[in-house]
Amino acid sequence: MILPVKSMPDTWSAVGSALVTFIFFWDMFRRYCPPEIRSYLEKCTARLSGFLNPNIQVSIHEYTGNHLRPHEAYSIVDAYLSSNSIDAKRLKAEMVKENENKLMLSMDEYEKTTDVFNGVQVTWISGKVSPPPQTGGFSYYPEPERRFYKLKFHKCYKKMMTEEYLEHVIRKGREIQARNRQRKLYTNGHSKSYWSHIVFEHPAKFATLAMEPEKKEEIVDDLLTFTKSKDYYARIGKAWKRGYLLYGPPGTGKSTMIAAMANLLDYDVYDLELTSVKDNTELRKLLTETTTKSIIVIEDIDCSLDLTGQRTKKEEKPAEEKPEKVEKKSSRKEKEESGSKVTLSGLLNFIDGLWSACAGERLIVFTTNYVDKLDPALTRRGRMDKHIELSYCKYEGFKVLAKNYLELDRHPLFQTIEELIQEVEITPADVAENLMPKSAKEGPDQCLQNLICILKETKNRKCREVKDADTNEDAEIIEDAAAVLDTHAI
Repeated sequence: MILPVKSMPDTWSAVGSALVTFIFFWDMFRRYCPPEIRSYLEKCTARLSGFLNPNIQVSIHEYTGNHLRPHEAYSIVDAYLSSNSIDAKRLKAEMVKENENKLMLSMDEYEKTTDVFNGVQVTWISGKVSPPPQTGGFSYYPEPERRFYKLKFHKCYKKMMTEEYLEHVIRKGREIQARNRQRKLYTNGHSKSYWSHIVFEHPAKFATLAMEPEKKEEIVDDLLTFTKSKDYYARIGKAWKRGYLLYGPPGTGKSTMIAAMANLLDYDVYDLELTSVKDNTELRKLLTETTTKSIIVIEDIDCSLDLTGQRTKKEEKPAEEKPEKVEKKSSRKEKEESGSKVTLSGLLNFIDGLWSACAGERLIVFTTNYVDKLDPALTRRGRMDKHIELSYCKYEGFKVLAKNYLELDRHPLFQTIEELIQEVEITPADVAENLMPKSAKEGPDQCLQNLICILKETKNRKCREVKDADTNEDAEIIEDAAAVLDTHAI
């Protein structure tokens, strides 16, 4: 007996009907099946799938501890796969350190590649997980997507994969990281609750800083000693971190000093913008996401937030507060609209609280133009361990700048500059600006003459200010004496 052959429309109609029926019953099951039964059935399905599936999966996620810290193993695997993802069809490209003509390739999301170890083939799969929807409305802390790698291999090779292959991946990945590592400059600006970064390419070095040689040597020795003191910090029971306070007038090289620190130690830099941090919780979250071998920088700490006056404001409340309720409400509203609610207490905990020990080998650097404005609790030893004053340019600093900008070790005009620079206050930035040639026609002689002119103008202006101050003081003395004589005359 020959069965009738169904036409194509009838076949698609049957398939569609079966699919709709399945979706209907699946929706009913999800809606009305008790959660306990559904959970039990899911467990049974997972066990059955594991029993039938001969492969083992190892997941390596980008973050650990509920998105608190980056997972070091993820970056290592990413570096390893950058040189072992030949058969992947979709790749990401990044520049290689110190080689502008070479790109480093790695797998894109939702891509897979194979690797062979001791004759055994394994599969690597990349993917990402979208964060769960926020409950309770808008959140200040939007969770970024979490990336991961999955390693799949046959279960009969479990011992070899877990004991030998993964060690091979970690060792090779670290070698590739060291070879291709680029220092990064992180920021949390533009009201972001997470770090974004670019490649750190600042060329500053301690050899080019306009400072006294003895002072530079002292700072370099302090930094290098810190990097070798892991066991010492563990023995004395302190977190492996160190605070530096850089203070001095504008233009004295505080930011350049930070860049020189990063280049000397090969550290990443986290430029923390306090005004973009919503509150203490977000500040703590940003801290936990920083890595080891890094410098956390807060520039112009005296201007970032009104942290210095919080204690005095609480102590100096006026007695008559009732008529000022309207003003208080408006000021509170303005504070909420300004965005940041970081407090002095939250910043102190950020520096040396319990959370400050979440990662070792870190420097915390504050800069300020007015050190006297800072709260003593913020600058005391133990929080800011070393205070470095960057003051006006002196002759030793000038010689460094002359070598940097004009390639001069000596010149007949140096003696004149030495005499003038000791008598005036001029920043290294101003000296550097006058030493820099403004056209191809300007040679070293002209640049030095430009600097001498500026030094003479600064000296004359200072003399006039002193003379005017003396004149005003004499006038005040004469007026006071005249007032006394008039009083006696009366």
